[in-house]
Amino acid sequence: MKRLGQSVMAVAKGVTDHDPDRRVYRRSALRIGLRVAVVSAALVFAVIVLVVVYVVWQLTPAQQLERHGPEDVHVYLDTFDLLIAVLVVGTAAVVLAGAATWLIAGRAVRPLAEAYRLQRTFVADASHELRTPLTVLSARAQQLQAMLPAATSERAVADALRDDIRALAEVVEDLLATAAGRSDERAEAPLDRALADAAEDMTVLARDRNVHLVVTPGQALLRVTPTQLRRCLVALIDNAIGHSPTGGAVWVENTVVGGRVVIRVRDEGAGITGIAPRRVFDRFAHGTPSGSGQPTRTSNGIGLALVRDIAVRAGGDVVVERTGKTGTVFALTLPLVRDDATTRRVGRGLGA
Repeated sequence: MKRLGQSVMAVAKGVTDHDPDRRVYRRSALRIGLRVAVVSAALVFAVIVLVVVYVVWQLTPAQQLERHGPEDVHVYLDTFDLLIAVLVVGTAAVVLAGAATWLIAGRAVRPLAEAYRLQRTFVADASHELRTPLTVLSARAQQLQAMLPAATSERAVADALRDDIRALAEVVEDLLATAAGRSDERAEAPLDRALADAAEDMTVLARDRNVHLVVTPGQALLRVTPTQLRRCLVALIDNAIGHSPTGGAVWVENTVVGGRVVIRVRDEGAGITGIAPRRVFDRFAHGTPSGSGQPTRTSNGIGLALVRDIAVRAGGDVVVERTGKTGTVFALTLPLVRDDATTRRVGRGLGA
């Protein structure tokens, strides 16, 4: 909880003193201006080349000996002066075009910068407001643990409740770190622990829906924080359970491909309908019911979008590998901290 409070203060300071989004958008506007300036310079260079070609053509003997009528207007230009004038005007046009584009782009992205600033502020404020209730819940859970004798079913529930509160506090802290623009390049998360925690969390939901959850253990160290990995697994498994038919099953498997681990979550639902599979990772995108009488997969609110955000920030990805009437497979790819020869697939399952 102390770390959570420190994170809140860090976000508040980051929002007020140094707005990272504002710097990013300024750099983006500058890059746009430079690119337009480069394109303008290329066009000016092309015009100069055309002028030079025209002047050289006019200086050919055939053009010099061409007869002109009495009504023709003759304009004599010094070649050197003409080239200098074109060069000066072209350079000025390039500079003006780049500056104008930079200013216009800066004004265009300003609403986006303000929107992201408000978003960061909202996350910081909401997380700060959650800090006190979480602290109170944690204290009450500790009191409940102390009141119950060890090695009883009631004590086991109290222990699980305390773990859930701790996990929620870690999620809030992770949101604060994201809002503050902080990233831990040394983040490491053991896959086996995350799989076990996710299986323990989601077994309750799986049993409520009469869905069999099978989680294949795996040994690997991934380049994400434990909280981020757990959030990804919980969101994908929750999505699969929510779209599985009663009596169905959800499988969670993992394999190593090069320096990455691919975690596949497979269900027996009706597949993705009414929406392109790639769009299920868009926020608030929804499909249409299949009419088959069993749950049909659509976008899971913003859960899948958050999974994609975490995966991309970590240097990985998440995709719909396969979907159809027999079910859907999501593939989450995350980088390894190091190649681990002990990473393997084990046939036995964990969970409901």
